[in-house]
Amino acid sequence: MKRVLITGAAGFLGSHLCDRFIKEGYEVIGMDNLLTGALVNIEHLFPLEQFSFFHHDVSKFVHVPGELDYILHFASPASPIDYLKMPIQTLKVGSLGTHNLLGLAKAKGARLLIASTSEVYGDPLIHPQHEEYWGNVNPVGPRGVYDEAKRFQEAMTMAYHTYHGLETRIVRIFNTYGPRMRTDDGRVLPAFFSQAIRGEGLTVFGDGSQTRSFCYVDDLIEGIYRLLLSDYPHPVNIGNPDEVTINKFGEEVLALVQNPKAKLIYKPLPVDDPKKRRPDISKAKEILGWEPQVTRSEGLKKTFEYFKEVVNVD
Repeated sequence: MKRVLITGAAGFLGSHLCDRFIKEGYEVIGMDNLLTGALVNIEHLFPLEQFSFFHHDVSKFVHVPGELDYILHFASPASPIDYLKMPIQTLKVGSLGTHNLLGLAKAKGARLLIASTSEVYGDPLIHPQHEEYWGNVNPVGPRGVYDEAKRFQEAMTMAYHTYHGLETRIVRIFNTYGPRMRTDDGRVLPAFFSQAIRGEGLTVFGDGSQTRSFCYVDDLIEGIYRLLLSDYPHPVNIGNPDEVTINKFGEEVLALVQNPKAKLIYKPLPVDDPKKRRPDISKAKEILGWEPQVTRSEGLKKTFEYFKEVVNVD
């Protein structure tokens, strides 16, 4: 039985990765400091013999006994509300945490996949964004703590690959949604669903003409799994190129939830907020044979069922 370490295991994506690797017959070691993750996301795995959990901060020295075949580094605050509140921890998990896990991978002879992000492209000057685009990032702006942590993470990972010959993979993740998102994480989808269910105003920043491209979590996990097992060491975009304006997305949520009290309200656009976001997934199609299968309408219905259960309504 192959062994995989997943950091950020109690988070949104990390917990779904744990499920997938258990399903594929791996022994899974989850690691999380529970800063933004929640044990409820993985508590169903605790009775399983092939799952174990370490409550640990990867910014500190990481040791895992025994052999390791794969490491997936998904530990990091991942939403603006989190990394603006915890800027130092965000920078540390992207730098020190990545360094520690690269060292562990080297010691164990394991392959390491890091979770990078479309945020490395910043507020992009080309559209859609392909992997050769270097980005338009403000390193000293409020979002820079996340953007630059991920850019540094990529640079260090490639350095270990070229200098030490370490097996590494880099996934650039675009907007993803689905069950187990935190209702209060500040991202647009959980905010819209929570506000609509409660009958509040759906907060649109700016005039709502900015775009995002939303990928359902099952599709994303499939792309990550294929990338890990591929032979390609350079960054690969995984996301859904079905682009939508925030205004239209808000209307879709309103139509689904059907709470007559809910409506769109507008607030100023935050500093350095990207105006457009859409992945070029040509590489994923060519190298991994991957493209998203779940339509936005189908994914939103599944996600709505989850939010109906977890959103507190007074």
